[in-house]
Amino acid sequence: MRTIEFREALREALTEEMRRDEKVFLMGEEVAEYNGAYKVSKGMLAEFGAKRVIDTPIAELGFAGIGVGAAMNGLRPVIEFMTFNFSLVAIDQVINSAAKMMSMSGGQFSCPIVFRGPTASAGMLSSQHSQAFENWYANCPGLKVVVPSNPADAKGLLKSAIRDDDPVIFMESEQMYGDKGEVPEGEYLIPIGVADIRKEGTDVTVVSFGKIFKVATAAVKELEKEGVNAELIDLRSVRPIDYDTIINSVKKTNRLVIVEEAWPLASISADIAFHVQKKAFDHLDAPVTRVNSADVPLPYAPTLIEPALPNVARIVKAIKEVMYASA
Repeated sequence: MRTIEFREALREALTEEMRRDEKVFLMGEEVAEYNGAYKVSKGMLAEFGAKRVIDTPIAELGFAGIGVGAAMNGLRPVIEFMTFNFSLVAIDQVINSAAKMMSMSGGQFSCPIVFRGPTASAGMLSSQHSQAFENWYANCPGLKVVVPSNPADAKGLLKSAIRDDDPVIFMESEQMYGDKGEVPEGEYLIPIGVADIRKEGTDVTVVSFGKIFKVATAAVKELEKEGVNAELIDLRSVRPIDYDTIINSVKKTNRLVIVEEAWPLASISADIAFHVQKKAFDHLDAPVTRVNSADVPLPYAPTLIEPALPNVARIVKAIKEVMYASA
């Protein structure tokens, strides 16, 4: 199986879907002439032309609204935000138009649109460019929220998102675009809402998603040296959430640690903890533990960024705590 970068997997998904369906188009800042801010759309302007790969002004509310209108009229837009931090300017169109259109129109209008781009921290970008928005958008009925952790999932999930008749929030990371991984040849799709058990285990269930899944994986590998056999689950989407896979795993391991980059209040991990205590309470041998970012705006200084985000040491400590092992 070939190995390609995360950005190349996204490009393949976009290109294949645009070749397959002339209703699909890409729109956003620098997606055309500059080949994309992160080179996801490299070469696509040359193949599809300026009517289907469209550069926009720095006006997220405007081009998000154009995308919603296009979707309501039968097209399938892919709207790229240079970062989801900038999507706050457009959140009225995402929440009040795209997410609610099917309901408010009594089923007369669907809104098959994908909003995609990077989320969360990406180094020394300070507070206004470092927020994780997965739980924000997952809070809204009418949206689907996808957060892939590797190139193969990125391609299969983006193709599914583009074909979906509901609006999809597709969240990436600036720090993942250069990640390499094995990606199958040929046509394949990954269904939205199905988690992936990346490693089976018996001692503790570790759940994560997106960029921070790599950190959770590193922590699990570190504990393998001490004989801890963790089950590692990649959610892949956070709306819908595959609760059944998590609960079935907890019934086997009797312990749960959830790792995500968002702040702790009203987070994905808080929701999962609720569902597990409701449906698997008698199977728990320890309280559910979460590893989130510190409840502060992310600092600029690298010496402060590291302890503020979920890291291997914090995850290892959390796993040992639920196993009642010495840290």
